[in-house]
Amino acid sequence: MLIITLGLVLLLGYLAQSIGLCMVRGVNEWRKGKPEFLLAILFSGVFAWVSTLYSSYSGIPPQFIAYDFNIWFVIGGILFGFGTAFNQGCGVSTLSKLSRGDSKMMFTIIGWLIGWTILAVWIPSTNHHKLVMPSDITIIVLISLSIALLVWSFIGDKERRKLWLTMMSIGLIAGFVFLFDPKWPPSGLLHKVSHALANSDNTLWPPKESYFIFLALLIGMFSAAWHTKKFEVIKSNWQQWLLHLMAGTFMGVGASLALGGNDSQLLLALPTFSPGGILAVSGMILGIFIGLFVRDRYVIKAKV
Repeated sequence: MLIITLGLVLLLGYLAQSIGLCMVRGVNEWRKGKPEFLLAILFSGVFAWVSTLYSSYSGIPPQFIAYDFNIWFVIGGILFGFGTAFNQGCGVSTLSKLSRGDSKMMFTIIGWLIGWTILAVWIPSTNHHKLVMPSDITIIVLISLSIALLVWSFIGDKERRKLWLTMMSIGLIAGFVFLFDPKWPPSGLLHKVSHALANSDNTLWPPKESYFIFLALLIGMFSAAWHTKKFEVIKSNWQQWLLHLMAGTFMGVGASLALGGNDSQLLLALPTFSPGGILAVSGMILGIFIGLFVRDRYVIKAKV
């Protein structure tokens, strides 16, 4: 099962690097009057019904989650989005840029760990209420959306087909990976590491399989970057290190409050039409808008 999971994650990393999966890019294109890239990201999990049906036949418990409305999802989403705007990349795209040779993204990852650790030490009084979703209705809606989006992609040009088919393929693959390892995303790994550090408890450290999956994701991304000749070592300075450390900390705190970064929200929460997930993703988009405004208005102008 581990070999299959590693193979799927390798493919997922390759596809994510090839298409340039990034919510910041999606919001930037939306600001320019081109919302389709962001919409493709938001609907990337529509094929979740495939892994859900597989889990019901194989006996593997489904990992898709749904939470009721909660203000912490909004706050966490905004903080995460604000950090991604300054980082110029969300969770997945941070690793994509790192695998392309962007050295400053290492400090974003350190910031993630700091943010998760802060929330592991200081735990606010949150109360997240899980919901039991009507799976039959959810699956019917997801199947209908899948058919509609497939038709939409094939009646378009080559670029539209590539965009939608790649995004939906990422969601399809991720759905199966979640069945084998519910905490496979980078945010899940850092969540485990931060709790182990904060509590000084060796039993909380992630199993070695989680590190293998993380490396497989990076290798898949690096392979795509190398194949497309986009790999280039980009040096950075201490000002950029501090900026990305700050951005990563915002992302870590936000992901902790929202019970997951954009990867988990897009691929686990949205396919169940989770009210909490919808709030978190909406908060992330709003946070990106705010962050881009602040960054463009004050940070970049200050440099000029």
